[in-house]
Amino acid sequence: MSKIQITILIIIITTVISTFFLLPTDQKDQTEYYPEEDQMSLVTISTSAGDIHLELDDANAPITVANFLKLAEDGYYAGTIFHRIIDGFMVQGGGLDKNMSPKPSGTDPIQNEANNGLKNDRGTIAMARTMDPHSATGQFFINHKDNDFLNFRTNQVEEGWGYAVFGKVAEGMEVVDEIAAVQTTAVSYYKDVPAEAIKILKAEVIE
Repeated sequence: MSKIQITILIIIITTVISTFFLLPTDQKDQTEYYPEEDQMSLVTISTSAGDIHLELDDANAPITVANFLKLAEDGYYAGTIFHRIIDGFMVQGGGLDKNMSPKPSGTDPIQNEANNGLKNDRGTIAMARTMDPHSATGQFFINHKDNDFLNFRTNQVEEGWGYAVFGKVAEGMEVVDEIAAVQTTAVSYYKDVPAEAIKILKAEVIE
């Protein structure tokens, strides 16, 4: 074997070793490979119909996610129900108990973050609110289909704000489908109430 061939062989071996055996030298390099790991909080909503696993978008909805995480960690959602269900639209919960009595969150209304670029597509979770765009506290809903008309349009008028998406269902969309398909009725002035209560047993922050 000539000296040139030996040199080429050494270069090839060195390149292979560098490619397969050299590791990132610090944590900063590793987070650059996986930036999404630092931008999602994981929460499991355990319901009487099954578990719904959520990925919450801390990066694009920091105020909304922080509010939701605090309520979950404080145990607020335990004992609330999915009180408004419309198949092919959304399932809403987190503000009333099984007797259809409001459960105050004890928190101040939060800034509407619907202008964060996230869309009310099937499987996303968003905050419920009143006609005031900045009135959300604890109630949320999971979109059962793409609901473009709920998206942010403009902040020049109240009607244009839309509803703030702050995460999505990572696993358990079949549970959402099951909840959406239940029979509903009217209770007092509430419409689209499940005939049999769909309870939220707890909302657990995984990380």
